[in-house]
Amino acid sequence: MQKVPVLLFLAWVCFLFYAGISLFTSGFLLTRLELTNHSSCQEPPGPGSLPWGSQGKPGACWMASRFSRVVLVLIDALRFDFAQPQLSHVPGEPPVSLPFLGKLGSLQRILEIQPHHARLYRSQVDPPTTTMQRLKALTTGSLPTFIDAGSNFASHAIVEDNLIKQLTSAGRRVVFMGDDTWKNLFPGAFSQAFFFSSFNVRDLHTVDNGILEHLYPTMDSGEWDVLIAHFLGVDHCGHKHGPHHPEMAKKLSQMDQVIQGVVERLENDTLLVVAGDHGMTMTGDHGGDSELEVSAALFLYSPTALFSSTPPQEPEVIPQISLVPTLALLLGLPIPFANIGEVMAELFSEGEDSQPHSSSLAQASALYLNAQQVSRFLCTYSDATQDLQVKELHQLQNLFSKASADYQWLLQSPQRAEATLKTVISELQQFLRGARAICIASWARFSLVRMAGGAALLAAACFLCLLASQWATSPGFPFRPLLLIPVGWGLAGAIVYAGLLATTGLKLDPVVVCAMAAVSSLLSFLWKAWAGWESKRPLATLLPIPGPVLLFLVIRLASLFSDSFVVAEARASTFLLGSFILLLVAQLHWEGQLLPPKLLTIPRLGSSASIGPPRHSGTYALRLGVGLLLCIRLAGLFHRCPEETPACHSSPWLSPLASMVGGRAKNLWYGTCVGALVALLAAVRLWLCRYGNLKSPEPLMLFVRWGLPLMVLGTAAYWALASGADEAPPRLRALVAGASVVLPRAVAGLAASGLMLLLWRPVTVLVKAGVGTPRTRTVVTPFSGPPTSQADLDYVVPQIYRHMQEEFRGRLEKTKSQGPLTVAAYQLGSIYSASVVMALTLLAFPLLLLHAERISLVFLLLFLQSFLLLHLLAAGIPITSPGPFTVPWQAVSAWALLATQTFYSTGHQPVFPAIHWHAAFVGFPEGHGSSTWLPALLVGANTFASHLLFAVGCPLLLLWPFLCESQGPRKRRQQPPGNEAEARVRPEEEEPLMEMRLRDAPHHFNAALLQLGLKYLFVLGIQILACAVAASILRRHLMVWKVFAPKFIFEAVGFIVSSVGLLLGIALVMRVDGAVSSWFRQLVLAQQR
Repeated sequence: MQKVPVLLFLAWVCFLFYAGISLFTSGFLLTRLELTNHSSCQEPPGPGSLPWGSQGKPGACWMASRFSRVVLVLIDALRFDFAQPQLSHVPGEPPVSLPFLGKLGSLQRILEIQPHHARLYRSQVDPPTTTMQRLKALTTGSLPTFIDAGSNFASHAIVEDNLIKQLTSAGRRVVFMGDDTWKNLFPGAFSQAFFFSSFNVRDLHTVDNGILEHLYPTMDSGEWDVLIAHFLGVDHCGHKHGPHHPEMAKKLSQMDQVIQGVVERLENDTLLVVAGDHGMTMTGDHGGDSELEVSAALFLYSPTALFSSTPPQEPEVIPQISLVPTLALLLGLPIPFANIGEVMAELFSEGEDSQPHSSSLAQASALYLNAQQVSRFLCTYSDATQDLQVKELHQLQNLFSKASADYQWLLQSPQRAEATLKTVISELQQFLRGARAICIASWARFSLVRMAGGAALLAAACFLCLLASQWATSPGFPFRPLLLIPVGWGLAGAIVYAGLLATTGLKLDPVVVCAMAAVSSLLSFLWKAWAGWESKRPLATLLPIPGPVLLFLVIRLASLFSDSFVVAEARASTFLLGSFILLLVAQLHWEGQLLPPKLLTIPRLGSSASIGPPRHSGTYALRLGVGLLLCIRLAGLFHRCPEETPACHSSPWLSPLASMVGGRAKNLWYGTCVGALVALLAAVRLWLCRYGNLKSPEPLMLFVRWGLPLMVLGTAAYWALASGADEAPPRLRALVAGASVVLPRAVAGLAASGLMLLLWRPVTVLVKAGVGTPRTRTVVTPFSGPPTSQADLDYVVPQIYRHMQEEFRGRLEKTKSQGPLTVAAYQLGSIYSASVVMALTLLAFPLLLLHAERISLVFLLLFLQSFLLLHLLAAGIPITSPGPFTVPWQAVSAWALLATQTFYSTGHQPVFPAIHWHAAFVGFPEGHGSSTWLPALLVGANTFASHLLFAVGCPLLLLWPFLCESQGPRKRRQQPPGNEAEARVRPEEEEPLMEMRLRDAPHHFNAALLQLGLKYLFVLGIQILACAVAASILRRHLMVWKVFAPKFIFEAVGFIVSSVGLLLGIALVMRVDGAVSSWFRQLVLAQQR
């Protein structure tokens, strides 16, 4: 089996999984249709005349305007309790003192002094609680769907009708200052704008200070009708420090001063709106639907009286989108066409001195206009999509018809108004709330056909991996011709399907086309492969997963169907991994001196040969298991608690050092983190020195000696600057800012240079040549460590490349009379694993730079855990004769489970609020401009670092048992004096061949790599399959959007990252194998000369 077909076959299997994921996602995470219709003053929202009070008044459109100007102060992530006063001390209880309480004191003073002029609301936000989606809701009055959360990286112009468009159409002057997200959402809509980069969450002051520079002069100039100021300091402070940090108190106090300054400049015809777009969790994040995230503050104030009654004891809870129709009617504008929000009726009561009947009639008129507009939208939307439930829609239309008739009768019979006014208001509110409910239910509908098709394709791909992993080791199985057949059928199926769509005039869906290609290729491969399967084996032999491993996989997959287990997966995965390790240790011990376990009943590495004696005692495996369990326990200390477990407390070690207050503790932790970096570097160098690769004069080893220490130095320097940037003297801040840009990029550049050297010259061997005593042959000698004697430099290994020996023998007969040339090559025994370890090290340092400083301890534990697990898995595997080589299922399962455990130990959770957004600014503190792919790439690398590292390192599961051969007892026989030459030609019993055994059987080597890749894809594939099936079955579950949908998305992206990393890791091993072959050929040519 050749190398290229192996990679192509694995790439094709990955494509099958990608097609299944895409097809399922297109049916599960639907987006709603965005209508391009617009409201206008010339077109009333419904039949008949406009409501009472709309005609004959200046500024009247659908309703007479109450205000001519609005100031919208949008404080990003202004949680509702941030606007609450400091709680009074209750006798007998400890005083409550939180940094964020009582800092917006101006709001409370206004509410107390002018109760008819102001009101504080609890704004109920619809998830997802990301800024761009909230801005859409605050301007359109509609609801973004779940999948829109992914667009937070790339904000596109809003095509639906919205407040900003209505304002500009009416000739109003809209001035904006703040978050540059508005620039992409509303391009060219502002008469004057001051945009500031919004994505640098480490910067607390640039945006806010830029707004303050223009806010008051703009208000004083009077050249505006609507002024929008979007502050970001509170949100960034939450991301960087959390809400309980003293910096949050400073930020909120600054916002309080801003509100005071704006209030002092307001005129009587101006309305002030202070709002938060969303809240934040206890850790300062947002994006989900927890109570703290969906609870935002909303404060309204005007110098003239707004309300006829005093504020209630407890603030009223209103949907966030209710602000859209309210502001539209208060400003005399049409309500945006797609709005489904309900007007805040009490704002239309015409002040504290108005008559009750007049106020109630004005409220009913506003609600009636709102209901007409929503009814029009429902009719238009249902005609365009047929998505809305017909029965519920008919009931709503009947309710609106009744309310409309009652309203018209109310206008014609004012003497009976008191009896029916409340009924009309109640009916209209009931209709508006029902319309919102039916829209929410409709936009959560799923395409069951696509979901079933995607899940079926994923299941078929998993089944293919299972069967092909058995076929891979079969001699002569024709993978290469079989691969060409499905590719041809897949292309043919895609072309036929696309042609049918083109002829019928239907829309061409790339997802469905790819799915058709995947299905066509898969079915054709299975048909041809099964027909060509030479021995009709029972199905049980083709499904070789051993019982204990199958039990653990079933438990792992079953837990994905429970929201409680998904929430607690960090602890569950740690428990499963620990149990798995105990099983391995017990199995190795019980099966007799760490021999291949009979309980698993599968072939192990080298199983075709006779079983040799054990290389280690039972206590060796016990020590490995105990050490591995200890490392897992230590890594579990770096945990992040899900928001569903309020009793849990996240590890404080996940936060960056910049958030620490104490200088002494910060310095101590900094020294510990740098010590972890040095320990990681020392461990890699010691390992390379142990197997002799470090003595190679190749450029890669020179880079290890000098480049890796420079990377450690650059990382440590960057951490020092990042942890103390706020404390730097003013004269050095420019230098610190420049170094914060240069150092991370330099580390990444060094890592990229090292990887290029690795791909260019991966053979790290030490070659020594000299003239020795005459002897009959010259060969290449593998050696696993540094030379210990002159005899080590002279002996030969005739079993390596026996065909080369004959060629050398013939050439040496023609050499000069002084004797043959002796060539000794060191480090060939660890040539493959050394390259993989170097690749992992070069990837680890840039990935570590994207995490908080104290995660360096987790990365050190990651390498130590991997080292111990590899030794534990290889402890009982004898290496005797070549091929076929097989990596056991328990090894692959334990490796994948360790990757999951590391994902949680690095402070991640499969939810959007837990994403480490700060990673996007490592090396780019000023942001990325208009680029969106680079910050997404950095954040993705931070999130899925463990998936990438373990996938690239997956070939070590095959290589490590050969590497551990050097640890067995050597049989160097004692030779009598004078027989050194004879001893040098009998090395079979002296030095281990290690990884060179793989080159004795290249077909088995490539087949083992293919089998390893298929097994790893199977273990990952059944996880994404279980998440897809769980999301399908539980699609109406209360926690589907909070737990199951995010879990599926994270598993899907994690699978894509892992599959790409697996292909890169296997390709690297093949590149090294090709380089070793080329090196041998060059050596032969050198001998010929």
